[in-house]
Amino acid sequence: MKTFLLLLCLCLLSLPVLAQEETLISGDIESGGFGGPVIKYGSVNGEGGILVGGRGGWIINHTFIVGGGGYGLTNNVKAKIPAPSGHKFLNFGYGGLELEYIARSDKLTHFSVMALIGAGGVSWRNESGGMVGSDNEDSFFVFEPAAQVNLNVTKNFRISGGVSYRYVSGVNLPASTNADLSGPTAVVTFRFGTF
Repeated sequence: MKTFLLLLCLCLLSLPVLAQEETLISGDIESGGFGGPVIKYGSVNGEGGILVGGRGGWIINHTFIVGGGGYGLTNNVKAKIPAPSGHKFLNFGYGGLELEYIARSDKLTHFSVMALIGAGGVSWRNESGGMVGSDNEDSFFVFEPAAQVNLNVTKNFRISGGVSYRYVSGVNLPASTNADLSGPTAVVTFRFGTF
């Protein structure tokens, strides 16, 4: 009987230990969010390409961001060969899911790493922006890791500057190739929100 009671007590005492659930994030979760414009400059088809867009996201515990962004080419970059209709410039844009890790966000300047995983499209256009028919456009997969330095300007405004590398896969147009659309990029982001 003593053995049975001892085993019963041990089982009852171990229940709270067994019931503790392990999680990636524990305790209270602090949330924030941001949005803002982004300017990128890098090689597109062997020329200097300016991409403008925006990004936003949910900030978890001042450390991790889950969000998205989209970017489009704004200057005239020539296609490798003109389209059958004579259009000679690229339309190029992409976007997708963005994940970011921020180290020591409470410091005046701090570091972050991020990655975009998404898709995009490329086609020909003329100088005024008119596009060629849909048979002369293509979609692609894009993966873009980045590293940035962030500056806390005010409580609700941050500026980030950094570099990224855009990997493009799936382009089958004579206007451009995967290698022509892939490459290093300088990035500036203006972030407005609750950090």
